[in-house]
Amino acid sequence: MTLQAAEQDGSAPEGHGAFSAATGRSLEGDNAKPNYLEYQRELIRPYAGRSVLEIGAGDGEFVSGYHDAERYVVTDVDPDAVRQMKSRFADRSDVEVQQFDGDGNGRLDNPVETLLAINVLEHIEDDAGALRSLSKSVAPGGKVIMFVPGYQQLYGEFDRMVGHYRRYTPRTLATAARRAGLSPEVSKPVNFLGAFAWWAAVRKGGTGSPNPKLVSMYDRFVVPVTKTIEKNVRVPFGQSILLVARTPVA
Repeated sequence: MTLQAAEQDGSAPEGHGAFSAATGRSLEGDNAKPNYLEYQRELIRPYAGRSVLEIGAGDGEFVSGYHDAERYVVTDVDPDAVRQMKSRFADRSDVEVQQFDGDGNGRLDNPVETLLAINVLEHIEDDAGALRSLSKSVAPGGKVIMFVPGYQQLYGEFDRMVGHYRRYTPRTLATAARRAGLSPEVSKPVNFLGAFAWWAAVRKGGTGSPNPKLVSMYDRFVVPVTKTIEKNVRVPFGQSILLVARTPVA
């Protein structure tokens, strides 16, 4: 399944950014969780180059607080999301907004140093094929950064509802990258305490989606602790998996 198909088959709601809406990013990482969103930026920033292509950006909440690239191409398959982002970032010369389907036909004329996708890959049945197609927009020797839901044990009704094919482990995500012709350099769990919260509130609790009030409390009180732990300790699992891989040099 391509990014375009995910929107067309109904697994991604229309008019909100195909993947930001489908993954509940407004609950998992954006306005409701500013601390977590900034933690994502801190995790990704060391690996990102001076030019970035973000796939499935929704309303552009990640780049709204990211100012470390000279060129940042922000994209979504949803034309409404693209229009909203064009208005939102009209005064930022470093941000380009494009509609981008990622099915192999979409490719940047001017490749970037870094491809970034947050909560996208799990929506695509042929994840290795999607990575292979998307990496065509990355310069040789550039970076591909994926941020995806972690561990199938946490898979529940919310995942089914939003069209997740799977949750990943560091090993399965690195395997998908290798199948796409990429060379994994980092593949690790992140958001250690979030895994426990997700299990209790969503997986074990059987709720259809995270409770916004609990999400806000988690962001305020737990995320700072998680950040401290993960800066000093290599955690054994987490709510999400971070992958950094390199494209072939030639």
